[in-house]
Amino acid sequence: MTQRYRFQLNLSAERFLHYYRGAARAVIVQAEDGRTIQLPANRLRPFVTASGIVGRFELTLDAQNKLIDLRRIT
Repeated sequence: MTQRYRFQLNLSAERFLHYYRGAARAVIVQAEDGRTIQLPANRLRPFVTASGIVGRFELTLDAQNKLIDLRRIT
């Protein structure tokens, strides 16, 4: 059984550099249902633009809470 969580992220490029350089390995976000989610910062790299990481995302986990997919949604 998979679980899906949606969340908003607005992380400036400057702020993401701390994660990119390894100063922090995880990003903690609050899902739309109020749950707190921690995910590996390196999984956000495909979404980095000159402005940083901005948008609404959907995280899919398997029954053991292993990350299956992370995608930007509209």
